[in-house]
Amino acid sequence: MKFTDYQFDPKIKKGLEQLGFQRPTDIQYKSIPNILKGEDLLAIAQTGTGKTAAFAIPIIDMLYRKKQNQRRPDGVKCLVLAPTHELANQLNGVFKQIAQFTNIKTTALIGGVDQDPQISQLNKGVDIVIATPGRMFDLISQGHLLTHRIEILVLDEADHMLDLGFIKDIRDLIRKLPKRRQTLFFSATINNKIKKIAYSLVNQQAIRIQLSPKDPVAKNIDHSVVFVEMDHKRFFLERVINENPESKILVFVRTKVRAERVAKAMQRVNIPALTIHGDKDQSDRSKVLREFRNGKTNVLIATDVTARGIDIPDIEIVINYDLPEEAENYVHRVGRTGRGERRGDAYSFCAPEEQDTLDQIQTFLDKEIKVLELNKAEYDDTLKIERERKNDYQALMEEIEELEKRKKKKRKK
Repeated sequence: MKFTDYQFDPKIKKGLEQLGFQRPTDIQYKSIPNILKGEDLLAIAQTGTGKTAAFAIPIIDMLYRKKQNQRRPDGVKCLVLAPTHELANQLNGVFKQIAQFTNIKTTALIGGVDQDPQISQLNKGVDIVIATPGRMFDLISQGHLLTHRIEILVLDEADHMLDLGFIKDIRDLIRKLPKRRQTLFFSATINNKIKKIAYSLVNQQAIRIQLSPKDPVAKNIDHSVVFVEMDHKRFFLERVINENPESKILVFVRTKVRAERVAKAMQRVNIPALTIHGDKDQSDRSKVLREFRNGKTNVLIATDVTARGIDIPDIEIVINYDLPEEAENYVHRVGRTGRGERRGDAYSFCAPEEQDTLDQIQTFLDKEIKVLELNKAEYDDTLKIERERKNDYQALMEEIEELEKRKKKKRKK
């Protein structure tokens, strides 16, 4: 089935054609008809399978058809909640692209930036709002975001939102929404705790769609693990980057401090690297993503907090410099590559003290990750460059000392 076979408005189809959308992915094929019928939906599918378009396309089509019969703006009709600033901006971009030939207006409401331009957008009239919980509640409490006409609520990357402790906020929000509404719950992973919460948010007749539950990692991602000492990881990262000079490489570390340290280590060996984490303000984070997206710098070092909003289709390699503390985050990390029809590679550097974490990840995946075996010669060869640098440095110091001795002898004469 092709998108041209759907009964979408021609302007929606034109937007899809501009984006190069020809056939729906599995999650789109299974979700779109149910959403168009007004059903509540609980959808679980791998990262990179087209979840955003699965709800954005039918929502825009439904709202556009209704708007054609309205004589005046009627307030916000759809609210999409996202856990991070980056994801909210990315979702807003997708909605705008699909709706580009219609009169459907969308905006993103995120913290960390001036709220006045966002308030101005709301006052001009908006159909779809994509928001992070903090800024959304700020604007609701100030009376700028009205919720009484919202017909559709979408929770995207809902598992991450609930993990971050937003469940009370979500329940508070639902009390402010009309009882008759459509609720869509989209996530890449789900456990029993989140499943219970999810079913408390949707109605009892909600449709459940779960794709590839036994293997949450997409088939077009080759993922493997390399066993290295913790102090040697930077040399292996340098090697991967130098062996793939044209590739976009996304590197995940555990903490903000570690992100900056690894970036500086790369810069010392003449490898430019950007960092993105929670300590950076929103303008800096947006600038970093722009530079990474346009290829100005091909290496980005990130923490898990910002991982969900990094939706750049041409990332060829993901490196787990540190293994994630939560096994589920492994799926979201490696899912940043191999998106859509593209192939990708994911490498994990596992130090001896991380073996238990690796075991937990493999239990979650229900399979072992392929091991890239390195013999002693290959391992030593990776460290050889650093030894040569130290030797060069030592030779330089010896040369300087020799010159100083000669100068002293000349002065004595």
